[in-house]
Amino acid sequence: MNEKTYKTMKSTGAGSIAIGIVVLIGGVVCGVLAIINGARLLRKKSEIIF
Repeated sequence: MNEKTYKTMKSTGAGSIAIGIVVLIGGVVCGVLAIINGARLLRKKSEIIF
């Protein structure tokens, strides 16, 4: 009985770690893209403002 519980907990923990890594990477990518787009807007500010 305990062995099944530990196996279930092990697979659940591994899945949670994998999801956490994916979310972390996604957040970093979104942050970098936001910085790049903000820099583009600042560079073209004189063309955007009339």
